[in-house]
Amino acid sequence: MNAHTTLLHALMLAGLATVSVAHAAPQVAAGRTIFQNNCASCHTVDTGMAQLAGPGLFGVVGRKAAGVAGFNYSAALAKAGASGTVWTRDELDLFLLDPAKRVPGTTMPVGVPDAKQRGALIDYLASLHGTATAAAVPALAKADAQPASRAGAWTENQPGKIWHIKPTDLAAPFATDSAGNSARVQARPNRTLPTVMPGFTVSVFAQDADKPRVALRAPNGDVFLAATGAGAIKVLRSRDGRKADSAGVFATGLARPYGMAFWPSGANPQYLYVAGVNSVVRIPYRNGDLTARGAPETVIAELSGTSGGHTTRTLAFSKDGKTLLLSIGSATNVAADIGRTPPVPLAQWERQHGVGGAWGVETDRATVMAFDPDGKNRRTFATGLRNCVGLLVLPTTGDVMCNVNERDALGDNLPPDYLTRLKQGGFYGWPWYYIGDNEDPRLAGHRPDLKGKTITPDVLLQAHSAPLGMVAYHAPEGATSAFPKEYEGDVFVALHGSWNRGVRTGYKVVRVFMKNGVPTGQYQDFMSGMVVSDRDVWGRPAAVEVARDGALLVVDDAGGTLWRVAPGR
Repeated sequence: MNAHTTLLHALMLAGLATVSVAHAAPQVAAGRTIFQNNCASCHTVDTGMAQLAGPGLFGVVGRKAAGVAGFNYSAALAKAGASGTVWTRDELDLFLLDPAKRVPGTTMPVGVPDAKQRGALIDYLASLHGTATAAAVPALAKADAQPASRAGAWTENQPGKIWHIKPTDLAAPFATDSAGNSARVQARPNRTLPTVMPGFTVSVFAQDADKPRVALRAPNGDVFLAATGAGAIKVLRSRDGRKADSAGVFATGLARPYGMAFWPSGANPQYLYVAGVNSVVRIPYRNGDLTARGAPETVIAELSGTSGGHTTRTLAFSKDGKTLLLSIGSATNVAADIGRTPPVPLAQWERQHGVGGAWGVETDRATVMAFDPDGKNRRTFATGLRNCVGLLVLPTTGDVMCNVNERDALGDNLPPDYLTRLKQGGFYGWPWYYIGDNEDPRLAGHRPDLKGKTITPDVLLQAHSAPLGMVAYHAPEGATSAFPKEYEGDVFVALHGSWNRGVRTGYKVVRVFMKNGVPTGQYQDFMSGMVVSDRDVWGRPAAVEVARDGALLVVDDAGGTLWRVAPGR
């Protein structure tokens, strides 16, 4: 195991480098906790590891913007660096307050709005100018760990190709070095289009500079978009279905809106529900509204005691409309710092938080929670789901399905991300196990009682593909651009693309094959062509939706494009 790998394993185990703060000022110690709970899933503060999903932050105070060599910065931050911006305390304060406002176009997902917490975090970062070392960990990597693997890489993407990854195919932990390999997003080359399945055409339905992340079709065919970074919900309308004719803002002032759902289902919903980082609101709505007819009403005031780590919240309603389902991703990679036991006896804890429910900063995280539509009667629906970003209720069977972004730093091909039906009360492994009874070696021996209780997912996806939005394909009645009958009932999934892989994977839309409402385990490349090289991409699929005319809409949150895919030549 080389030094690079050792440091990465240690970082992901500890959550951050073990800079001594035993005798630090309380403000610095508080900042360290804020960093751990809000930043450590993407950034390291270790001197020997320059980047994870984000650039390393050791010595950031006083450093030039975009100053970490080799990191694929966004064009916005690269421009800021070229203009001479330096991360002074004041500059960091402005940036962390609202990253997208201070540096328009940055890919930094979320800021620190609380001034006291922001100050403590900056104090902590400013203290990191001594010698930092990674926490010691057992020598878990194989001695013959291989370099980056091209198996399953973007160069193999091809519409029509079928993949079938089985639980028996899993690589060994640390079989390859782990990587910090974020994509550098460039402008879409002139006239370049994604590649789609033969018999289909792709075109631009709409462009949005705010780069929305989620799409939802209203009963009348309007398309609602969650512009997460802008704190807004937007709405598109099209007369002919081929291109949006009008675009407007439905609601603003929201806290990083992501998941959306109309309630009740059918032709006459009364509300649009919107999930933010740590709350759920509902906005009065009548079919055809282009602007909110009332102020947002808070339905769930707090989702969890921590809001760092994964910040995308997805919601859906059960088939009968009586249950609001909400996914809440983990705060960390592998919950390494929560300890081996909960604050109360284990049996008591699990009665309240579900089998395999984690504690500490992970309390009620890595879960799908259930509520009544008014936000009351909170209960745990499923646990052990590191980050269930896509959440879907199948309209035919009522089964609940989710896409899960699995853990990082076990190697290029481990563990697979996945799509699965959820069993109420089911446990899916995180953080102690993955893909059945495979124990995470970084937490070996912590929860032997859970062995045999982990549910194996239905469909395994190439590791680090980062599945986000998904939709079950059902052509609306009278659809003029309906897909062929063999697509009916299959599920489309947006794979946002990897960062923790030596050679990137994902960056495409896939079709998951279903039979009688049950996944077969196979999936097929449907739309790709957004990767330019091992370093550069111009598009990142984030969500999918079926338009009123039956076309498939694909949200690209890198280029701010809403693509339309329809049958034709």
